[in-house]
Amino acid sequence: MTCGRAREFLERKKIKVTEQVAAGKASYGKKEALALAAGASRLVSAKGTRVVELDLKAGATDSEILALMLGPTGNLRAPTMRVGDTLYVGFPKEGFPALK
Repeated sequence: MTCGRAREFLERKKIKVTEQVAAGKASYGKKEALALAAGASRLVSAKGTRVVELDLKAGATDSEILALMLGPTGNLRAPTMRVGDTLYVGFPKEGFPALK
């Protein structure tokens, strides 16, 4: 489970979670995903083994942002976490290097 691996990784690195929302209880679609991205300067998205970084202040389009943040159902991919001004979506097997 991606969320379980992310939780274990954060605990191991002693990164404190300040807010947690259960994906099964809250639905985040396009509008909510773009609102999350609006407060960040960088988006780092992991899909499988591929990690993509996007500079949100350099003029990324909504479609570029949504392609990295939403899953096939149109809802926000899990886990999604904000650390500082960086938004992380998904979780690679080895964790995000910037968080190590």
